[in-house]
Amino acid sequence: MTDGDWDLEVRSKKSARYAIAAAVLLVVAHTTVAILLRVSPTGVYFRTADQIAMAGIGFLLAGVALLLTRPRIRVGKNGVAVRNIFSERLIEWDLVRGLSFPDGAIWARVDIPDDEFIPVMAIQSNDREHAVAAVRTFRSLEAKYSVGPND
Repeated sequence: MTDGDWDLEVRSKKSARYAIAAAVLLVVAHTTVAILLRVSPTGVYFRTADQIAMAGIGFLLAGVALLLTRPRIRVGKNGVAVRNIFSERLIEWDLVRGLSFPDGAIWARVDIPDDEFIPVMAIQSNDREHAVAAVRTFRSLEAKYSVGPND
């Protein structure tokens, strides 16, 4: 499916902002420490390679933090595509049993047969009204596209 085939696409707003801020902080902190390694009067001699490695660690950790910007859910006529941090899965409508947001849960989940579910990290409780709107829109699209048990 192309990007235009989806009726709904949702990403977490707050988590993405926090992840970007954390990534910037990690890069700035590690780069600053890398620069200051040479002028430190600790008695240890740091080389240029040590400075580069320290800055590199900051960029590596920032990359890990930016993985939190990946989660999204897309809904269309072919099903529900859930992308979390490391994986993406397309769930066809005949397998979707609903979207639930249990009390105390951090994020929503797509219910599938046999009492199983797929976590949806894109719809998070800390997004409040954005999450409520996403769940409502999902449910209206589910009513439009889902295949009932007797269909």
